Amino acid sequence: MKTVKFTKMKDGSKEDYLFLDKHEKNFASKTADRLLKFMSGLTETLEGYQISRLEHSLQSATRAYNNRESEEMIVAALLHDIGDELAPMNHSEYAAAILKPYVSEKTHWIIEKHGEFQMFYYAHHLGGNRNIRDKYKDNKYYQDTVDFCEKYDQNSFDPNFKSFPLEFFKPIVKKIFSRKPYSYW
Repeated sequence: MKTVKFTKMKDGSKEDYLFLDKHEKNFASKTADRLLKFMSGLTETLEGYQISRLEHSLQSATRAYNNRESEEMIVAALLHDIGDELAPMNHSEYAAAILKPYVSEKTHWIIEKHGEFQMFYYAHHLGGNRNIRDKYKDNKYYQDTVDFCEKYDQNSFDPNFKSFPLEFFKPIVKKIFSRKPYSYW
């Protein structure tokens, strides 16, 4: 296998970086497949919930689809908790970072902040501030995030809900992750 000549990035040539760029673009083009594979493995639940993380994600995405949301928002609903497994203390930011190059500023913000907004439903039971989301009251995406949590997140823990299978969402995920990345805001 051909490799670059350098051992320090500062010593790399244009030829080296053109070579790497080709490989990196190929790798990036398979992001959707890696995400779907990861999602398919989320079949176990965190202790106490009635459904798996995968089922929660499928319910969220199915609800967004049934509500005729944009493809971008359907994919965001599907992936909004992908960080639970690897970044439980900042899962929202993790999911938002994955989505950021491929979604609008609005969708990115909703996913990045949904964890704090979701606290509205339970923080007071644990001695916390259920209105922590109010610090964002003046943000233009505040109500959109409230709506996301209400319509697609907090109500998607139902073992009797009939969600679409992961395979149903595969073409939409592939479409979103094949977009030319947005410029960073």
